[in-house]
Amino acid sequence: MKLQREQLEQQLGQVKQAVSEALDIARQLGASDAECSISKSSGISVGTRMGEVETVEFNQDGALGITVYRDHQKGSASTTDLSTEAIRAAVNKACEIARHTSADPYNGLAPKELMAFEYPELELCHPGDQSPEYAIEQALRCERHALTLDKRIINSDGAHYGSHSGFKVYGNSHGFIGGYLQSRQNLSCVLIAEQDGKMQRDMSYTVARRTDDLLAAEQVAEQAAEETLARLGARKIDTAKVPVIFRADVASSLFGHMIAAISGGNLYRKSSFLLDALGETILPEWLTITEDPHLVGGLASTPFDNEGVATRKQDIIKAGVLQTYLLTSYAARKLDRTPTGHAGGIHNWRMTHSDKSLQQLCQQMGKGLLVTELMGQGVNLVNGDYSRGAAGFWVENGEIQYPVEEITIAGNLKDMLRNIVAIGNDTDTRHALHTGSVLLDELRIAGV
Repeated sequence: MKLQREQLEQQLGQVKQAVSEALDIARQLGASDAECSISKSSGISVGTRMGEVETVEFNQDGALGITVYRDHQKGSASTTDLSTEAIRAAVNKACEIARHTSADPYNGLAPKELMAFEYPELELCHPGDQSPEYAIEQALRCERHALTLDKRIINSDGAHYGSHSGFKVYGNSHGFIGGYLQSRQNLSCVLIAEQDGKMQRDMSYTVARRTDDLLAAEQVAEQAAEETLARLGARKIDTAKVPVIFRADVASSLFGHMIAAISGGNLYRKSSFLLDALGETILPEWLTITEDPHLVGGLASTPFDNEGVATRKQDIIKAGVLQTYLLTSYAARKLDRTPTGHAGGIHNWRMTHSDKSLQQLCQQMGKGLLVTELMGQGVNLVNGDYSRGAAGFWVENGEIQYPVEEITIAGNLKDMLRNIVAIGNDTDTRHALHTGSVLLDELRIAGV
């Protein structure tokens, strides 16, 4: 892999030079400001189904995007050709587009003093074996093992293995040009099981920067089989109002709605149920959420955001109180605030949690619903109304009794967030937001 990394580093240097060239051309053509970025990735994706290779794809993508500003008019263009002629043509096109757009006083670069002119090495690139032979072996091992685990597993919806590596470069006319290497490996398996003429489907997956940090193919298969078989015999339940646990792998979606509500676009459009919530208590007082963008090897780590703004460790929520909005430079100017380093998303959110396992959370809940799957998009970010299809398990006396399906859970996100009872220690780190299972005091369940 050393050779592959050296090749990536060489390409990174060449792309940085292309970005510098594009910015110089933009200045020569009279742009008051300009910014340029490219995220380049290459690798392999393999899919198998029922023990046979179904797809083998080699991917290589990444275009140089250039944006120019002329007195708050904005124009953008892109090119996959990094020759001087192609770059000049793209910059010319961006300048031409800018001349025909309306001026927006909030357009422009993030402030120069926020640029990440110095940034740490976060060890985000660990190229994996991208040979077809290795990728096929991983997918087939996973799926074939899964199909031997239980006679009720009657079909496979496929196993997929992917390995990609590349880099990200961003530069602007403040004199900032930054870049870093990155990689990602993943393996997943989807199974179908049948019992009493009724079928259920579920899956498992693993993702990491390093190949060595992935779960073994057999572990993924066994997890997929366990999840799928557990759903057999699912029932409907009566309509009720009971405590609910969002299992760790779906709990991140609950906080995802909060993220959307405190993001700049929804705030300046006044389409957020957390409008004017800065400095207000929106979560329980025992709950703190800390962002750590510089977590070495983290899946959501980055030294700077998509506008070159330096990222930093900070509390997003402290003792339940909202400490910051999530603002791009455009949103920040709209709201008369400062960009927060979130152009492109969040970075390794970690939250305080109890020392209780999922089983102990069920015991604490006593009687209620454990949600393991959410469906639909019934969320109103303006007023926080929440209603989504769900599946999972019915819990009584602190123990799982049977799987349930075809139900709807409903509440209001403001109340749901404030009334979180506990978070388990079963933290799922496969997302940008790291959370364990979340116990809520009560939600409405629509069943039979």
